[in-house]
Amino acid sequence: MILDLHLHSERSDDSRAPVEAYLRLLARKRAERPLDGIVLTEHRQFDPTRDFRALEDQYGFLILNAAEVETDYGHVLVYGVNADILARFDFADVRLRAQELIPEVARLGGVALPCHPGRPNVGLCAHYQTKPPIDGVIAVEALNGGSKKGEDARVRELIAQHGYAAYGGSDSHLVSFVGICATEFEGEIRGIDDLVRELTGRRYRAVEFRPQASGG
Repeated sequence: MILDLHLHSERSDDSRAPVEAYLRLLARKRAERPLDGIVLTEHRQFDPTRDFRALEDQYGFLILNAAEVETDYGHVLVYGVNADILARFDFADVRLRAQELIPEVARLGGVALPCHPGRPNVGLCAHYQTKPPIDGVIAVEALNGGSKKGEDARVRELIAQHGYAAYGGSDSHLVSFVGICATEFEGEIRGIDDLVRELTGRRYRAVEFRPQASGG
């Protein structure tokens, strides 16, 4: 299965993309971006009441709900958010302690993965220059749709040094970018528990579906 693990809908303060608009574009571009689903990672929030079953049935895509939080080591995506995790951490806090968040989320049944680690200030690479590595990191976002020149190369060095698994996400805030980077899983994913299991098991790889420039 191929899922875009990182994108934002109009629920995030810096995005104006409706969820259904993402699905309509993916339905039109299945040949170019062969995704099976998306995971919404809204900034600093998680709404357990969001229900996408009608859209899943209409468009034939899996739609899961996660969160992007801010820590003292940069931004982190949290999958498998449950009542215990929400009671333990205030996702609106922009200075969460990553050394606490990542292992504790795992203990409580989820998985927390650093995203866009090559990005200045909000990425893991910059923080590892002055701070010790975080215990319990399983994977980092090796391909991010919003990466600038050199950022993904820094992530490759990070992965080689620490042995992290690699996942991908578009980090889309605009409908047109959905699915340009994603994650291909060996196992089948039907819900969030499956996603947490597969991410923890490291049976996946980052994939890219950016339009290729023609000519020399």
